[in-house]
Amino acid sequence: MSAQAAHQEHSKSEFAVAPPPLTTIPVEGSAKLFPVRRIYCVGRNYAAHAVEMGHDPSKEPPFFFQKNPDNILLAGTDFPYPTKSSDLHFEAELVIALGKGGAEIPQAEALDHVFGYAVGLDMTRRDLQGEAKDLRRPWEVGKAFEASAPCSNIVPAAVIGHPTSGAIWLDVDSERRQTGDLNQLIWKTPEIIAYLSGLFTLAPGDLIFSGTPAGVGAVERGQTMHVHVDGVGDLKVRVV
Repeated sequence: MSAQAAHQEHSKSEFAVAPPPLTTIPVEGSAKLFPVRRIYCVGRNYAAHAVEMGHDPSKEPPFFFQKNPDNILLAGTDFPYPTKSSDLHFEAELVIALGKGGAEIPQAEALDHVFGYAVGLDMTRRDLQGEAKDLRRPWEVGKAFEASAPCSNIVPAAVIGHPTSGAIWLDVDSERRQTGDLNQLIWKTPEIIAYLSGLFTLAPGDLIFSGTPAGVGAVERGQTMHVHVDGVGDLKVRVV
């Protein structure tokens, strides 16, 4: 049976279980929704953050981990403190949303693949991540849990361009905890896309959390996080 015939036969059959809902994020200034396919996260992409985590950024190529599409928490939604953790950390990030995909994308063409940008949080069960690191195990239990990827509405690049500099900061209950500038990214947006597309075939709907500045730390129930990225917007999330 040809692949096309197999697809047609499959489309006529019923699913064995109900298919999961598609994860979508609102597009700012539009009634349209951005469908989320995959979430890639860049590790230690600000020099000061790499240092505070005990690493030398001058010797490290980019590395990536993933979260799941259904880990997205939309703006205006409370963040539920996760189970199995007593050390929940915030990490403020610029999020890159892809409108085009491909493999081995040339750096000079990378920005043509960007649909827009958002403000995000890479929430981390730091205690569980630390245990995984000590045992040389994957990080999923520390990174890819429910609601661990709060994200603002996506702002099209056609509206704001491609931010390369400007403040990124995070407040907890109006106290500044993280501060940096997008120009401090070790690997810039075109470099991230080009490098990542050499490892994976990227596609429309992919999100890339580009890394966090120094100052990551714990947050508790009842506190509110406010993340800002110049030229992109704000995200406020209350921990419950």
